[in-house]
Amino acid sequence: MKFKRQQREELELNLTPLIDVVFLLLIFFMVSTTFQKESAISLQLPRAAEQSNEVKTESIEVVINAAGRFYVNDQELVKSDAESLQTALYKLIDGNRDIPLTIRADAQTPHQAVVTAMDAAGQLGMLRMSIATSQTAQ
Repeated sequence: MKFKRQQREELELNLTPLIDVVFLLLIFFMVSTTFQKESAISLQLPRAAEQSNEVKTESIEVVINAAGRFYVNDQELVKSDAESLQTALYKLIDGNRDIPLTIRADAQTPHQAVVTAMDAAGQLGMLRMSIATSQTAQ
């Protein structure tokens, strides 16, 4: 018995129908998508009698110059260390730990000076602290 080898055709995967189906689905979803136009509601708010109830919120500003010197509310500290800064802040907050503190540091200020200011405020338990930056011109 002599078996002959049959020659098989090489199988090929044709992607053209698959791509056609994907494009048809894409077109279907693009056509069936609806876009909602949201309209803005026009409101006219009620007016109240003008009364000046200006509440002045206290805030503390710590400025650190390029040399690392501390200024608390425009008053230069004698020594630029954490203890002096903490003492000055303690006198200003007078037990109110919710007073906002803004730290303004020069771009050339040593990083340690900023960390010292943040640490002094943190040790006093100040709750609202921010670091001021300026916008760069584009």
